[in-house]
Amino acid sequence: MNDGFDFDFDLDELSPANETSAYAVERFWSGDLRALTRHHITPDGARGFVVAHDQSAMWGTPGSDEIMAISVTRDLTRFTFTLETSYHATVAFAQAWLAERGCPLGKIGKLYGDVLKPADDLTVEVEQKIRASGARYEVLATHTDADSDPGETWALTRDSRADEVPIRVFREEWEQDAGTYTMREGAFADVESAHAWLEDRDGPLPEPPEYRYAASAALWARIALARSAGTSTAPKACLESPRTPPAETDRRPAQGRSM
Repeated sequence: MNDGFDFDFDLDELSPANETSAYAVERFWSGDLRALTRHHITPDGARGFVVAHDQSAMWGTPGSDEIMAISVTRDLTRFTFTLETSYHATVAFAQAWLAERGCPLGKIGKLYGDVLKPADDLTVEVEQKIRASGARYEVLATHTDADSDPGETWALTRDSRADEVPIRVFREEWEQDAGTYTMREGAFADVESAHAWLEDRDGPLPEPPEYRYAASAALWARIALARSAGTSTAPKACLESPRTPPAETDRRPAQGRSM
């Protein structure tokens, strides 16, 4: 444990409500969990939420997730507690899992201590998209490689809201020396093509089509604004052919490790 935080949910006078909760609380006594962020719902603290890094994962099965989300419920009438835990490839997916269980996202967004920072705005936008996703993404596979340089983790998911290329890969890469990380989203037609890209890395991660739509819409909005102000610097061809989309100049989406 560090950062002045321990996993004391005030459970000393309470008993685990089930075997799963009993096993989960034993993990907290092992000393392998580093808290990244937490929140207790007031006034009585009956609900608690934690995102933690399981430092023991590096000694387990290669590629295992290292981020744990923890939800605790204290039943003071029965003197019991229930603990739910779930492993995730990235902090953003852990935060989304806790949000689905009642934790306000604004309360677990800031991480403790000396953690890596997002390298750019696109990383922030993609993470925000994941945090607010609810049950949108079905996680099909994950992999973490903390020993490589740079380190990497990815989650292969199915996007229930995507009409095109519904298989999405969220890839996080971190540079320990720089103290930063990036998060990117890729889109594939099926699981097989996503796995093929992850194995071969033959080209850049394919961007989701909505990124292109958002970029085109943003460009046309700027052109329309410039027209109304009479100060347009857009290419003449763009202004004279409003039905022909201009070349893409901004490939960011409309929206958006901490080790």
